[in-house]
Amino acid sequence: MTLLLALVLLPIAGSVVVALLRGNATAAKWTALGISLVEVVLAAATWFAYDPAGPRLQLTSSVPWIPSFDINFALGVDGIALVMIAIIAVLTPLVLGYSWGERLPEGRTHGGFFALLLLEQALTIAVFAATDVFLFYVLFEIMLIPMYFLIGGYGGAKRTYAAVKFFLYSFLGGLIMLAAAIGAFSYSAQVTGRGTFDWAKLQPILAEAPLSVQIWLFLGFFTAFAIKAPLIPFHTWLPDAAEQAPIGVAVIVVGVLDKVGTFGFLRYSLPLTPAASQYLAPLVLVLAVLGVLYGSLQAFGQTDLKRFIAYVSIAHFGFIALGIFAFTTQAHVGAVSYMVNHSIATGMLILVIGMVVARGGSTRIADYGGMAKVAPLLAGCLLIAGLSTLSLPGTNSFVSEFLVLIGSFETRPVYTALATVGMVLAAVYVLWLYQRTMQGPVRGDALLGTAGGPGAVADPNREGAHRLRMGDLNTREIVVLAPLVVLVIGLGFYPQPVLDAVGPSVEATMTEAGVTSQGGS
Repeated sequence: MTLLLALVLLPIAGSVVVALLRGNATAAKWTALGISLVEVVLAAATWFAYDPAGPRLQLTSSVPWIPSFDINFALGVDGIALVMIAIIAVLTPLVLGYSWGERLPEGRTHGGFFALLLLEQALTIAVFAATDVFLFYVLFEIMLIPMYFLIGGYGGAKRTYAAVKFFLYSFLGGLIMLAAAIGAFSYSAQVTGRGTFDWAKLQPILAEAPLSVQIWLFLGFFTAFAIKAPLIPFHTWLPDAAEQAPIGVAVIVVGVLDKVGTFGFLRYSLPLTPAASQYLAPLVLVLAVLGVLYGSLQAFGQTDLKRFIAYVSIAHFGFIALGIFAFTTQAHVGAVSYMVNHSIATGMLILVIGMVVARGGSTRIADYGGMAKVAPLLAGCLLIAGLSTLSLPGTNSFVSEFLVLIGSFETRPVYTALATVGMVLAAVYVLWLYQRTMQGPVRGDALLGTAGGPGAVADPNREGAHRLRMGDLNTREIVVLAPLVVLVIGLGFYPQPVLDAVGPSVEATMTEAGVTSQGGS
């Protein structure tokens, strides 16, 4: 109880303090970083306090909020929420460290920027920890506010358009989810005589509801989560948001925020509407496979580094959705661990791309070439992040993708076979990007500046000047990337901590979803 409340309340209080210090950039930065590091300690304490062999929801607390509707400020975690809270805690100080010297739009301060990041961290943790359906909805909507200001106030030239589009898509999805939550409350009132929004009370009631009722409730929850995830065709907000958001904010959007969608499938769609989830699974699987193929093909056609990452992520979310709606234990474990490992791999990829862009001043892929010659450490980190993105054996993402595919093939062989094409495409587009930007002679406007144009070849006699101008990783950047490198390699060779944490919760989700065997229902 104390740990979860502290995880939520500390960054909220910290955001207020940092906002008050916005006139003193140094104090604001160090205060925000200190708070985020304390959050890491609290997340670690939560991890060790959680017992995988214990009850479904642990570290629970509940304070009456609107008693007449049985609405409570109720928190608790299972293994799935636990690993997501842990990854938020790890990524936030790295984002703050990256953003330490970032140029902000005129009139904006690092104090305001860091305060909004801490507030977004608190709300995201609270979303994963919420065990009251109405509270989850409220947090689902409120978490849009700081992100709207982070994109709209601190992003690129088209930041207002991207922020409004992000907000409207997610807000509309939330309203549809609210309708489903009200429907769930009304149905529980019909059955028991008193409606409730408590997840633990709703689950057995709704699981026995007629299929027709479950289908409507499923569609309400699914629409909100599919937008957030995002699945095809609800994905169009993500490329714009990723392109216009500051790099640190893009890490949160692509690495954390959209996991609320896939988490929602696991916590709400499957347990609350199990019959409808299985009945409509083929529809979701079609969208998942389309996402894998569409995202992969779109990645090839991108000319912007940040939009490239967005489409790669859309492809990866297709794999996660495939694992969730295949309804096997292996696929579910793979999907949950994929959520964690995607956050690590994509978070690192975005940060490295940000370091590239900070040096070259351009997000155009064509403006870079041969950068490994002038920044070998940076190029090496991009390669590590890229190899994790394409799920090379020995990197963290491999085990997740392997479990998703082997588990999904048991029950959905056709969909799985089509999705494996995405694995081949991933290897091609990641290595294509690396070869274009890092290999060959030094070339491109970003490296040569006014001395050359796109595709220009460097004068070997001037390579030292390029090295001086571009610069390799500095100490702060090494400190930011080092934990991610350790996680990519460490979880690649020893993924057991994540698998052990999520395994029992996945089994419980399978039972709640009405799946009685490894391969199906």
